[in-house]
Amino acid sequence: MGRRRNPRDSRRYADWINAGYDDLRAAQILSTDDTLNNAAAFHCQQCVEKALKGFILFKTHRTVDGHNLTWLCRRAVELDKDFEQWLDESARLNRYYIETRYPTDVPTEIDDDDVPLMLEMADALFSYVVNALDLEDQLELWEAY
Repeated sequence: MGRRRNPRDSRRYADWINAGYDDLRAAQILSTDDTLNNAAAFHCQQCVEKALKGFILFKTHRTVDGHNLTWLCRRAVELDKDFEQWLDESARLNRYYIETRYPTDVPTEIDDDDVPLMLEMADALFSYVVNALDLEDQLELWEAY
């Protein structure tokens, strides 16, 4: 049984890449303030999620629902084996979807040294998708999604 699809999700892959680009830029800005590590981590997770969804949509012409980066990355691997390099990192980033959005009894602690690693992973995967979809020249033309 496949994942359900949200009928309101955009069916235009470039919309997903554009929204992911916004998240990448937000993470970069937030990472300059070490009191906002959770927000930076969340936007790294969102960047990767949207880039993977955009890539999968481009390749299959089908939207996918869900936020699990490992699941999404495995779908991308089925379409392009080069995504295997991000399977481990996607699992690490995966935990920042919920834990950084909602207050918990035991707060998620993100070390200042972890944020640059998250940004590097998000940027590398995002850049790979942009290059694979030949969208490099369009990024600077896009306005905030």
